[in-house]
Amino acid sequence: MSLNIVVLAKQVPDTRNVGKDAMKEDGTINRAALPAIFNPEDLNALEQALRLKDANPGSTVTLLTMGLPRAAEIIREAIYRGADAGIVLTDRTLGGADTLATSYSLAQAVKKFGNYDIILGGRQAIDGDTAQVGPQIAEKLGLPQVTYAEDILDLKDGYVTVKRRLESGVETVKAPLPCVVTVNGSAAECRPRNARRVMRYKYAVSPSEKAKLAPEILAIVERRPELNLQEWSAAYVEADPDQIGLAGSPTKVKAIENVVFTAKESRCLDNSDEHIEGLIKELIANHTIG
Repeated sequence: MSLNIVVLAKQVPDTRNVGKDAMKEDGTINRAALPAIFNPEDLNALEQALRLKDANPGSTVTLLTMGLPRAAEIIREAIYRGADAGIVLTDRTLGGADTLATSYSLAQAVKKFGNYDIILGGRQAIDGDTAQVGPQIAEKLGLPQVTYAEDILDLKDGYVTVKRRLESGVETVKAPLPCVVTVNGSAAECRPRNARRVMRYKYAVSPSEKAKLAPEILAIVERRPELNLQEWSAAYVEADPDQIGLAGSPTKVKAIENVVFTAKESRCLDNSDEHIEGLIKELIANHTIG
């Protein structure tokens, strides 16, 4: 059977490079000032989607992301690895959204997409660590959901069988289609880029990116429809203005404080038993250990 698979993914700030300009005064993330990467657990979800595609000839994988126009970068990355198409949900009115507004906006986009069999996404994004968006989307769409997925074991007869990795162990569950599945970082890593797909789709662009193309590249894009990525606005997905962006976000940041850890003192020890034993006794005495 062929499947229409939607993968929810996010371009996130690289938390290894967070500086003093990472936050705006209103408590939202200054995404323009930070290096951006493909959210790690969304890559795990993409791999599960690609495995379903491999096992079900004729299936398609569509990546859906919400963010700035530059989020088209992760759509290209997904296509290089085997996805078929992608949609960037981007609009100034969507900015500053918390999980409630984000899940509403993405749910509206999924409704607009329409024909889907299964929706996959990472358990959580590294810029928020809430693990709320996937389950909230399932609730807004009225779909069953499976969280903490580690492997999709089977999909047939209108049901998907999923292995879940929990703190207390592992369990196997079955859910009817269509449904939402959020995937753990403990799932299989995403396959690498395919060199042929990189060469074929390296000029894939969204409408916002076309204005920056050289004339000869633009001519190539115009000749090949598969290189045109989709961009959807809030109005296009018929989103209620009161439920998106800052207006639709009940979560408010009360205060932001930069915490910088510095070493107050340092000590050099040799490898003698006397020095090591003395250090251990000192650490026990001040309750650092023991």
